[in-house]
Amino acid sequence: MKTAKTDAPQLSEISSVPPREQLKGALATTGAFVFWGIMPIYWHAIASVSPLEILGHRIVWSVVILGVLLVLQKRWTEVRSVLSTRTTLALLFASSATIACNWLLYIWAVNSGHVLDASLGYFINPLINALLGILFLRERLRKLQIMALCLACAGVFYQVLLHGSLPLVALGIGSTFSLYGLLRKKAEVLPLPGLFVETMLLFLPALGYLGYLFSSDTLNFARQNLRLDLLLAGCGLVTSVPLMTFAYGAKRLQLTTVGILQYLSPTLSFLLGLFFFGESMKPGDFVTFCLIWGALILYSGETLLHGRKNPEKEKE
Repeated sequence: MKTAKTDAPQLSEISSVPPREQLKGALATTGAFVFWGIMPIYWHAIASVSPLEILGHRIVWSVVILGVLLVLQKRWTEVRSVLSTRTTLALLFASSATIACNWLLYIWAVNSGHVLDASLGYFINPLINALLGILFLRERLRKLQIMALCLACAGVFYQVLLHGSLPLVALGIGSTFSLYGLLRKKAEVLPLPGLFVETMLLFLPALGYLGYLFSSDTLNFARQNLRLDLLLAGCGLVTSVPLMTFAYGAKRLQLTTVGILQYLSPTLSFLLGLFFFGESMKPGDFVTFCLIWGALILYSGETLLHGRKNPEKEKE
């Protein structure tokens, strides 16, 4: 059985990483999650632009940035290898569509006053990952992990009872990102060439849409002011840089450490939603968040303790 190529840290690799390098890894990974946590501020700064146009710029400029990185690192052979493998290319085609949906939904949520819902989506993301692992990877959960999933389901069910509908924004963001992770886990490709191929698969539709906006005189880029143009072009940087920083840091840390640090991002987004964007939280919504947070604490704590008792099982 083939093992997928990833930049995920192996236990044997981590044990040989010097403490100084592990510290660099912790700082880099923390920086990436902090950046993702405060990214709503960036999207809010270009809220005058439609989410679909922002997505188009994010894709097009990401191709440019990632292409430059591949040239500097002389890694085009890895891209050619991906393009020559039908199975991997098919998986990346599916993952590119999934991540595009995730990006679009997240941008729309932030610029439509749903930052709290977006943060909830990333809070429940690890729990959806566990559910997908059961359904598609035949993974088996331990008792406390099952209890955590049940607690999270109770939080979602409470929302249904309270509002008469599912928290669609949160579930959409969490599930699309989880599905993306599942597809990338099955694709035998490293992060940088994989992300480049994904964005390349989206490049022509994105460029075509921006061309349509230009022809209909509704494109915002190069039509309003230099500040907005720079922010739209910067969509490529805010997409690529934290991903590369994360990849650098994750190779130097244990998976459980990365798993705990990932909660920095939705926590910061949650705080931004409350105190920066002024979104209100109803008492019923607070109950849902508490149930989800309780599930996360139980799930993460059990995983961390199990990893310490059985270090050989922390390999990915």
